[in-house]
Order: sequence, then C-alpha cells, then structure tokens
Amino acid sequence: MAQRDYYEVLGLKKGASADEIKRAYRKLAVKYHPDKNPGNKEAEERFKEINEAYAVLSDPKKKEQFDQFGSTNFHQRFSQEDIFRGFNVDDLFRDQGFGTDDIFSRIFGDAVRRQRGGRGRPMAAKGEDFSMEIQVTFRDAYDGAEKRVAFMRDGAREELSVKIPAGIESGARLRVAGRGAPGHMGGPAGDLYLSVTVGTDPLFQREGADIVLNHEVRFSQAALGGQIEVPTMEGAKRLKIPAGIQSGTKVRLKGLGFPVLGSQTRGDMYVRIAVHVPEKLTTRQRELVEQLAAEGL
Repeated sequence: MAQRDYYEVLGLKKGASADEIKRAYRKLAVKYHPDKNPGNKEAEERFKEINEAYAVLSDPKKKEQFDQFGSTNFHQRFSQEDIFRGFNVDDLFRDQGFGTDDIFSRIFGDAVRRQRGGRGRPMAAKGEDFSMEIQVTFRDAYDGAEKRVAFMRDGAREELSVKIPAGIESGARLRVAGRGAPGHMGGPAGDLYLSVTVGTDPLFQREGADIVLNHEVRFSQAALGGQIEVPTMEGAKRLKIPAGIQSGTKVRLKGLGFPVLGSQTRGDMYVRIAVHVPEKLTTRQRELVEQLAAEGL
C-alpha cells in the first residue's frame, strides 16, 4: 500500500477535529465497503487505505506521532500490525446494515485481525481459494460443452461437471463457488478457479471471435473467379471468389466465427486465399503456360 498522507486519504486538512475525521471516514468507508463493491479491486484498495488512515488519525497517540514525524518517518516506526492494534469499527458497520463477518480478516489478513480484535478471539473467515488448469478443445470452445474435472478437497477426491461456455478463450477463468477449502469458524468455503487453455485446430486459426482458414486455389480459379468449396466449423460451404483475386486476400463468411461471450452475436470466418503454383508441369501444361506467357500473363 502506498504511503500516502492519511489526511489526504480522508479528504481532510492537517489539524482536522476528531468529529471531522470520523465523519469523513464513515462516508468513505461505506462508499468503498467490499459488500457494496463485490469483485472491485480498486474499491477494496481504497477501503484498505481509508481504514489504515482512520486507524491512525482516530487514535490520539498514533495521530500525535503521525503529525510529528510525517508519513515516511511514521511508517519507518510503525508496522501495519502496530497501526491496527486495538482498532475496531464493527459497530459502525453494523449500524450501516453491513454484515459482521470480519471483513478485515478477509482483506487485511489474520495478523491484522489479531491486533484489531485485541482479545485473540476466533473469528469466521472464508476458506482458501483453489486454482487449477483445464484444457478444452477448439470444438468445445466453439460449441460450448460440459466437462468433468477432478480435484482434491479437504483430503478427499471430488469430481464435478463444469459448463464450458461457447466462445471461451485461452486465459479465461471459470469460478465454481464454494468448492475451495472449508471456511474457518463457520466462515464460507473458498471457491475453485479453473484457468482455461483452448487447444489448436489443424485447419482453423482463431483471432478473437473470428476464424481464419488458409485455402489454396488454382491459378485458373484465381484468374477467372467462381465458386469454390471450403470447410467451416459448420461443415462445407460454397464461397464465391472474384476474378483476379490475389494471394493473401481474405474473403468473409459472415457469422461463421465464435460466439461472443455475453452477447447474441458471433464473429466471422475469413478464408485467406493463396494461389497454388505447381512444382511440376505436364508437357501440355507447360505448352499452355508458355502460350499465356507469350500473351503477357
């Protein structure tokens, strides 16, 4: 946590009264409380800053030390455990309608909880989250699938079925609530996070929600244009290519890409054309090519 000036954190000037400090803290702590901002890491960091500032400025002795030494020297003298020793605002949050499951032990850790509680009493805490990797095929990522996963939990092997949403990409994380380590003292169990890796395909490449296929055509097809047949994830499709198409040109097949997560739309498929040049020619083919060369082709 950055060593910011505690008055600045609470939006106050140095010398603010105890009532001003309390009012500023109450307003900001309620605004950035994790229960009002689930999953918001920025709000959680602000909540940490606000509570650290209030833990110092609400304690006359700590406040005097902070005013005397300033932020940098204060932090050289006081650890975070020192700062939170005896600090307890459970009643304030209870009055605001928040739960009293000791949010501090979850975001600051047990060391701070022990200093804050002052009595060493056991408190409920969420269990540890588990993480594991899961491999899915290119086809499963395109269609969506159900996949069985096995893991160890509390010393026993468990299996569960996980839904793979259509359109998922490598690097995505799937959360299975309550399948982590058991909670402490009646706290909720942790969660299981699955890090997804999507396999490759021998024909198709993925670019976001789009699919790209490299496909060769004969010189005559490229020069004259016409209909060709290409493979897609939905089976073979007819594709019209214009006369004179150049190598590297991409032709679109609309809506034949991956589903876009969280929407009803799909990506597209692009066929990247490559003009095939044969390595060997028959005698007749060579004669015809020589005639074309004589005509300037």
